[in-house]
Amino acid sequence: MNRLKEKYENEIKDAMVKKFGYKNVMEIPKISKIVVNMGVGEAKENSKLLDAAVKDMETITGQKVVKTKAKNAIANFKIREGMPIGCKVTLRGEKMYEFADRLINLALPRVRDFRGVNPNAFDGRGNYALGIKEQIIFPEIEYDKVDKVRGMDIIFVTTAKTDEEARELLTLFNMPFAK
Repeated sequence: MNRLKEKYENEIKDAMVKKFGYKNVMEIPKISKIVVNMGVGEAKENSKLLDAAVKDMETITGQKVVKTKAKNAIANFKIREGMPIGCKVTLRGEKMYEFADRLINLALPRVRDFRGVNPNAFDGRGNYALGIKEQIIFPEIEYDKVDKVRGMDIIFVTTAKTDEEARELLTLFNMPFAK
């Protein structure tokens, strides 16, 4: 069993019940999924860039990636409807906990001048969004084989009702929030 999932089962649930006083086991918030999204705007000129981004993301997440297409045409950006302009992956279960573990304990500490992630990036419904400027912070990515440094968005979707509950949940998972 994954280390983070074990920690959730043993320690985090108890700490959440102690702090918020849940009566039912099903009330205790948990991370339901993690969505990793990478927008590749340059893909409109060169489709090879999107293939490289897909390969990088599959290496990082260990799961097959879905290419995202433009919903509507935007003339100023020279984008037509249906053009592939990014990729995303939804992680659940074991892979989700494994990815969260690697993100929190390996990747984030490797960011230059890292002082913690924004503690205010919650959406009001208990979900947390995090932006990463470069994919090379993940140990799976070989720096020499990277054609271009790309960023990505990582969204933690939780079952928490409020931001306070979600913040406490992620803090117990050792998410390094800035003070």
